Amino acid sequence: MYWKLKAIVERLKERTSNQRVRKLAERYGYLPYMVARYLEILGLEDTVKLLEANEKPLPETIRCNDYAIECSKLVKRLEEKGYKLEKIPYLPHGYKVLETGIGSIGGTHEYLLGYYYVQDPASMSVVYELNPKPGELVIDMAAAPGGKSTQILQLTRDRAVLIAVEKHPRRIKSLRSNLQRLRFSNYIILKGDSTVLRLPSEADRILVDAPSTGEGIIRKDPRRKRSRSISDLIFIHELQVAMLRKAIGTVKPGGIIVYSACTLAPEEGELVIDRILEEHPGRVDVEPLNAPTTPGITRYFDQELDPSVATCGRFWPHIHGTEGFFICKLRVVG
Repeated sequence: MYWKLKAIVERLKERTSNQRVRKLAERYGYLPYMVARYLEILGLEDTVKLLEANEKPLPETIRCNDYAIECSKLVKRLEEKGYKLEKIPYLPHGYKVLETGIGSIGGTHEYLLGYYYVQDPASMSVVYELNPKPGELVIDMAAAPGGKSTQILQLTRDRAVLIAVEKHPRRIKSLRSNLQRLRFSNYIILKGDSTVLRLPSEADRILVDAPSTGEGIIRKDPRRKRSRSISDLIFIHELQVAMLRKAIGTVKPGGIIVYSACTLAPEEGELVIDRILEEHPGRVDVEPLNAPTTPGITRYFDQELDPSVATCGRFWPHIHGTEGFFICKLRVVG
């Protein structure tokens, strides 16, 4: 196990016996190690704010697919059906659903026509940071169900070459369905594990939206409060690192990799980036983000991380009103 991760895991285990940790964990229904982590990062006051925020359902938000329809026309059509939408200022195609009209947001005629995708603002922010361009070769290393793959093609007007990789056969159906529903065609779906597949070399941009413990979607799925053990966390960390290693070996010199994970755990965020920077000295630079995130964490349970991980970003449920998300933009320089 990576030595910094090992030290942190031992501290997490020690803190689970803390009385305050156990009381908060019992009150809100979490595994104690998760609460111990939040207290370490945030302190008591903000930890309670986070736990309270996670008790509230996520607001519904959509990404207008302006490849299929002008966003103003989509807004008008939905408002005629009784919906009330509010533009999300920092997202060019993002809207918050303030009031629901006829039918569910995922069952309207407009949805079936591919005019929008139901997506959280934090998740939408990831592909804007990737910033794909027409004519580029772009790889999505964990593509299903297709939210970010469709966004890549939307931003490039279906003129990038997208390779969408998905390991699980059953999830390929939803990936293909969403790509077709939103009217895109310039993609190749590869079934397999992106860490071992032979991928085209010298991609311009690679998205590593990594599998995670899913701590970031507790507002959507409260089972995530107790569904992943510390052993699961270690396993997922190793998988995430393996995916980033493969991406670094695949992207062309000067190419961009965006790493993201739907999590609040530094073990799946800053520690992954810290380890990659340690393994690839001088080869990878952390690039600044445009999203309105809080900075990455550089000190965690007495472990000092590479200072550049502060340039990565976090979305917090109690600060941003979104899912919990970690995003980091990397440039491979050699």
